[in-house]
Order: sequence, then structure tokens, then C-alpha cells
Amino acid sequence: MSGLRLLACAPTAALRGARFGGDEDLDEGGRKAALALSAFGRGDMWVCAPSRASCETAQALGHTAATEPDLADPDFGHWNGKSLDEVALADPDALKQWLTDPGAAPHGGESLVRIRQRVGEWVDSMARHRVVAVAHPIVVRAALTHALGLPDERLWSLDVAPLSLTRLMWRSGRWNLHFPAAT
Repeated sequence: MSGLRLLACAPTAALRGARFGGDEDLDEGGRKAALALSAFGRGDMWVCAPSRASCETAQALGHTAATEPDLADPDFGHWNGKSLDEVALADPDALKQWLTDPGAAPHGGESLVRIRQRVGEWVDSMARHRVVAVAHPIVVRAALTHALGLPDERLWSLDVAPLSLTRLMWRSGRWNLHFPAAT
């Protein structure tokens, strides 16, 4: 049976501070949390977004993961490095537009629609594989939105925590959300 495990990368200072973009190392808490996870996916192929946090998360779990450009963090344009609060103060209308219109890109970067398309194409290419993918939580949200056939605006209704693991199984020509039994 084919399956895709989506692992949100461990926290960074930017993620904890609700900052857009940035390629940072895991912070100390994120590194400790990743190291504390029990090992899984030993027989699976591992891939990660081309961010330091994603690669360091896989390494902390004892894996060397191939870099997958389609899992890259979104391009946040001129919001990159700014906090959500900073953007809300400087341009509340643009932030509201970005949060409510998935096709909008007021920051000059990628729209949510484009992120979902990019990530979704990769997800579909994994239909016949067993893979663990490590990426930023918003990329995991985009993957789930695509796999479950949700409208783009539903991306924000999926709350993906750092180091959360979501399983998808490919059966009967479609992705299915898989909730394994507790062990």
C-alpha cells in the first residue's frame, strides 16, 4: 500500500514569532523536540523541503533526506522576514486580502492557490510510493488541501502544528486521510 507521511518541521525562532519566510536553523527547543521523537519510517524514502529547518528535522530523526524543491516554503515577497503583527500594522488591507482570497498575492510572492498547485503536483507524483516528507506547516496544509480536494480557501481551516505527523494513503485512485490505531 502506498502512503505519504507529512511531517511538519520542528520550530524555529521565525515560526514561533509568526514571521513570514526566512531560512533558519531549528531553535534549541525545536532541536530537542525533534530529537525526542521516536524513530519511524525506517523503510521509507525521506524527502524534505530545501530549508534548513526541514533538513535539520530529518537529521534529528536519524535520516538523510533528499531535497525536494516543490516542498519549498512559500515566497512571501516583501513580507519575508516580517512578523504577522508588523504586516497587520503596516498594511492591514493587504493582509486581510491574503487571508481571505487564496488567489491574491499582495506581498508580491506566491498566492495560496499557486502554493497548493505546486505542492499538489508533487503530492500526486507520490501516489505509488512510500515516503516521509518534511516541510513547513503551511506546505503541509497545502498538501492536505490538495489531497483531500478541499477548496483553496479551506487551507486556513487545517491547523498543522510543528512536528505533527499526518498520514495519507493512496487507494482506489485517490488520497485518503489515515488515522492509525494508537499504540
